[in-house]
Amino acid sequence: MRLINVLVVDDSAFMRKMISDILNAHPKMNVIATARNGKDALEKLHELQPDVITLDVEMPIMDGMTTLQKIMVEKPTPVVMLSSLTQDGTEKTLESMTLGAVDFIAKPSGSISLNIRDKEAEIRTKVLQAVNANVNKLVEKEIKKPVIPMNTQRVASNVTKSNLIVGIGTSTGGPRALQQVVTQLPKEFPAPIVIVQHMPAGFTNSLAKRLDNLSQINVKEAEDLEVLQNGTAYIAPGGKQFRVEQRGNQLIARTTKEEPRNGHQPSVDVLFESLAELSSRQVYTVIMTGMGADGANGLITVKQKKQDTVAFSESQETCVVYGMPQAAEKTRLVDHVVRLPDISNALVKQIKA
Repeated sequence: MRLINVLVVDDSAFMRKMISDILNAHPKMNVIATARNGKDALEKLHELQPDVITLDVEMPIMDGMTTLQKIMVEKPTPVVMLSSLTQDGTEKTLESMTLGAVDFIAKPSGSISLNIRDKEAEIRTKVLQAVNANVNKLVEKEIKKPVIPMNTQRVASNVTKSNLIVGIGTSTGGPRALQQVVTQLPKEFPAPIVIVQHMPAGFTNSLAKRLDNLSQINVKEAEDLEVLQNGTAYIAPGGKQFRVEQRGNQLIARTTKEEPRNGHQPSVDVLFESLAELSSRQVYTVIMTGMGADGANGLITVKQKKQDTVAFSESQETCVVYGMPQAAEKTRLVDHVVRLPDISNALVKQIKA
């Protein structure tokens, strides 16, 4: 059995030792080296060629963001970021997702977290998952300023349907994928868009604000009992399940703290199952890059109860991790397999049809 070689990068000797101990305790992983800053990390990257890097955001000499950018240019390698839960930390973490990081782990109590073992299972899981990520896809997807496709504004304003809703589910690689899709939707998009991105509490609101600043449509974190509006995307708050309920002619967001569904809260399955109960709405579903199979069972439910549901999945060609789209496609209920850059246009064209 070939071991997964990991380079651990953190300016704290305590954190380097704790993370190394956590990873080395797993039979499939080996910490090949540690580094105390980005400059040290880049030297060891070229010398040792690790399979995965854990990278602290805040470091002296060369910080995590600069280091990540250099890694993706010089030798693209799966990177899992470790960040604090401060506002600055969450914003940098989200930026790192657009720069090519596969995933992140929130340190439970600051840059030197004495209780880092509380994250032991998450650290091991995310490093194991990262080794399978297609980092080249992340590097290829250069994020540009929003460009609304030709005629999209006209198409949207001519749509007379108003009984529509779009549900999107994504996980690993999702923040970057969402940025590419949501920023391409026209301002008058004739439906509310409800989104589950696997992400802990404290990060989803920052993700929503970031996307809102880049997009023609409005983007916000969903709030319990708010009325959903066309041309607005609602991101499930981390640590809560997100459902949509119909009350008269209105759609209402429900966000509740519950037990995770198959390890996920929010869960794509939970969201999609709620869409299946909307009696007077045409449902469109989109499943994009992510580890695991969340969304596949929800897709089965919504297709069984609402046979006119139109289902999209992101093609393997552009996925960072093909798990969730592949699981959806295995149900044989996906109508359109679409490359990531084409998803927004495909939605608009399907709604116009």
